[in-house]
Amino acid sequence: MSKSTLKKVALYTLGAFSGIAVSLSVQSFAAGADKKEEALPVQSIRTMAEVYGQIKANYYQDKPDAELFEGAMKGMVSGLDPHSEYMDKKGYADLKESTRGEFGGLGMEIGQEDGFIKVVAPIEDTPAERAGVKSGDFIVKINNESTRGMSVSEAVKKMRGEPGTKITLTLSRKNADKPIVVNLTRAIIKVKSVRNHLLEPGYGYIRITQFQAPTIAAVNTAAQDLIKQNKAPLKGLILDLRDDPGGLLNAAVGVSAAFLPSDVTVVSTKGRDGKEGMVLTSAPEDYISASGGDPLENLPPELKDIPVTVLINAGSASASEIVAGALQDHKRAVIVGTQSFGKGSVQTVIPLSNGSAMKLTTSLYYTPNDRSIQAQGIVPDVEVKDKDRTYESREADLVGHIGNPLGGEDVNGNVATPTSDTAETEQPAEKPKAKTDKEKEEDIIARRTPNPDKDEQLRKALDLVKDPAEWQKSLGLAAKKPAPKKDNKEAEKDSE
Repeated sequence: MSKSTLKKVALYTLGAFSGIAVSLSVQSFAAGADKKEEALPVQSIRTMAEVYGQIKANYYQDKPDAELFEGAMKGMVSGLDPHSEYMDKKGYADLKESTRGEFGGLGMEIGQEDGFIKVVAPIEDTPAERAGVKSGDFIVKINNESTRGMSVSEAVKKMRGEPGTKITLTLSRKNADKPIVVNLTRAIIKVKSVRNHLLEPGYGYIRITQFQAPTIAAVNTAAQDLIKQNKAPLKGLILDLRDDPGGLLNAAVGVSAAFLPSDVTVVSTKGRDGKEGMVLTSAPEDYISASGGDPLENLPPELKDIPVTVLINAGSASASEIVAGALQDHKRAVIVGTQSFGKGSVQTVIPLSNGSAMKLTTSLYYTPNDRSIQAQGIVPDVEVKDKDRTYESREADLVGHIGNPLGGEDVNGNVATPTSDTAETEQPAEKPKAKTDKEKEEDIIARRTPNPDKDEQLRKALDLVKDPAEWQKSLGLAAKKPAPKKDNKEAEKDSE
């Protein structure tokens, strides 16, 4: 290495080291007001400065300092856990846009695993769902670009674009013998997070696809609409949270409040070293946004006491698990389906001075009975497997995930295997014929119309709300016994 190059490395290293050292010294001084000042990691800072200096002096391109430091920040934050992320200005704007319920793109919730982008769940009635993208799919290529090492925000940027423009995704699916290539057309994603259906007289169904700002009011409207269709108060209700990847915390609290008594705990958080955080209850002040009144005003009163079942599966994550956990702990609903995803961590979005932001894991969620959802999920009261679902992916499959703070084994995804009876009696299925566009559209419409005759999980949930004694038994409560009948002599004594 020439003397001039060595000189440049020394100067870059000295400058970087001095800047970082000064910055960390100031931060350590500020932190010292609250706790004993910790020694600076001098060797780590020196190594980082050496890396910076070598890049500036020897990399084949002259990279701007801003780009290098942004890359360092992305790596620092993303290395913490699968859900922490540094977002540039565009990524931060995209995040804010997606919570308003309308944005341009393909329509799916994604995460990261094994260095690739993974689908948590496609959103209903979007290009992703119509193209057959499934929960658990790996997106290995976006157009012809590999996603290995790509951050979630980078993948989102590449998949979003002008409505009407084309994009090709290459998917890797468990048990598929070759990659799946899907061609999609971007669209304005208008997510209708709530829909409802009267399954039969007296028994309603509400489906939540994502927890957004309008979701609480939409659940109230859906309940009122069901009563109007029924022309009488409901006798029972099914709340479907399957493949709901989550969303806004206050929306989860508000939906829980629709079914719970006033002022009971819905969810709490604990931060570093188990430090107590916030406690959110079913009281209106814990779910009302600053811009409006109570979205549960004029809520049908029977929602507080009629039998309720909640449907979950491995695609039910985050806000969905908060609702399921709250209703389960308060013995308000029977949880039916399969174990949920296990995403029990809280991400706080912290705006930064240059217009960018950090999405940082700051605490973990706990159910009212002080259970942690993290890496384990919600276990259904009544397990009913989905025979059409061959693979289930969960939080514990993500590299670098946080373990459950209360101990116990993490719950990984699994491949569904046929029962022994099925294996003995069924013959190998013939390779299915490719469906026409019309047949695909009919399948999608059929999936959106709840049908207990074709959905075993829904059938079990409906059977439970129609049988209050069995419903209470599944909750772990003793069924109310009818008052004993009096014989004629006792009746005569009473009348005297």
